[in-house]
Amino acid sequence: MNTRATANIGVVGLAVMGSNLARNLASREGNTVAVYNRTRERTDELVSRHPEAGLVAAASIDDFVASLARPRTAIVMVRAGAGTDAVVDQLAERFEPGDIIVDGGNADFQDTIAREKRLAPTGVHFVGVGISGGEEGALNGPSIMPGGSAESYRTLGPVLASIAAVAEGEPCVTHVGTDGAGHFVKMIHNGIEYADMQLIGEAYDLLRTVGGLRPHAIADVFAEWNKGPLESYLIEITAEILRQADPATGQPFVDVVLDQAGSKGTGVWTVQNALDLGVPVGGIAEAVFARSVSGRSAQRAAVRRVITSRPEVRKADDTFVQDVAAALYASKVVAYAQGFDAIVAGAEKYGWDLRKDRIARIWRGGCIIRARFLNRIAEAYTENPHITTLLEAPYFAWAVAEGEAAWRRVVATAALSGVPAPGFGAALSYYDSLAAERLPAALIQGQRDFFGAHTYRRVDRQGVFHTEWSGSRTEITMGTAAH
Repeated sequence: MNTRATANIGVVGLAVMGSNLARNLASREGNTVAVYNRTRERTDELVSRHPEAGLVAAASIDDFVASLARPRTAIVMVRAGAGTDAVVDQLAERFEPGDIIVDGGNADFQDTIAREKRLAPTGVHFVGVGISGGEEGALNGPSIMPGGSAESYRTLGPVLASIAAVAEGEPCVTHVGTDGAGHFVKMIHNGIEYADMQLIGEAYDLLRTVGGLRPHAIADVFAEWNKGPLESYLIEITAEILRQADPATGQPFVDVVLDQAGSKGTGVWTVQNALDLGVPVGGIAEAVFARSVSGRSAQRAAVRRVITSRPEVRKADDTFVQDVAAALYASKVVAYAQGFDAIVAGAEKYGWDLRKDRIARIWRGGCIIRARFLNRIAEAYTENPHITTLLEAPYFAWAVAEGEAAWRRVVATAALSGVPAPGFGAALSYYDSLAAERLPAALIQGQRDFFGAHTYRRVDRQGVFHTEWSGSRTEITMGTAAH
């Protein structure tokens, strides 16, 4: 094996994502890429199958480090958790001040913060980088969300820009923020992805169950939608999936696939962290829960056994397809608004200077949620970086208002027809909650004060109050801040 310092960057972990990323890096002018995998056979296979890449193969971690020119830069593409820690520790023992270790996996951003703090005294830079786009993106150009220090980005930035997707002439990469910011933003991206996929699934289900359309006809609908405001990668691939026939049976592909959706955890992390941040992300949460429900085969079977009747499916009218499109768009706006709310809250808690307009722009290409209306989101945050919610931006306020009547008709039709639409329903309820003059939280505060003396505030004067519910029911002023 070659142990001379000939490579300007290296990749550790050569499963599909790592292999494709190494090939992408090697295809860019000026890059020589070292590769290493714990299993030697995988390294040899990658190098032999792609001689055009000029990859520098390493038989051991020591060979790998020796093959890197200073300042050394290594991208770790292994399973998050203990696997990442093991590789990072191996590299940190051998690296020197100024060298850079990049974690390109789907790491928990809290782990990234901890790793960065642990390595900082050694002078080795640790950079958590969110990479979106799947296998194809890794090979041909992903959306890249790097965190880490500004100093490390000066070295790393040009390399990442060279392999990133390009949207409207701009590489889909930006220095998101310090320490765990990159992985945090990637986590939110994945949460939005969960919501987007669930909403598209609900649209398909409504078009089929209520609209009476077969999969190939629904594919035509999605293909038409992809020419307008709903244009996105997920809409595009949905049309392709719905056109696919099963080679073995001739049935629509979607009819032979088990209706139980898997999850790799980032959607769950989004919801958990949003709860910790006090940010309502009901659309994302319902998408996560919907996947969980799909896997509850025993409970689903038990309920079906005891049901004696189901609601009669409503008859769709000529405008139903257009109504579903409007409901889908409005619900997507809410999902993205909730995701950006979480980004704002995370930035405030962890001290990151996150540019929402730049984040929207790097999501326009390479990533799974790339969509036409990300330009609108970027424009909204460029015009006013401090808007309270995307739903108040002029374009989105108008778009939701335009589709509101159709949105309500679709949610009502779904409920009356017994078609589950938790994503559409949660998005509409969130919108109605923001729009309501008064919410029942006032009653909830009364309940909390009744059983737990948690206090409440009033609408007509300042202060914090408690009512003596078990005694005279007189109101007592408790102070200036709620407990």
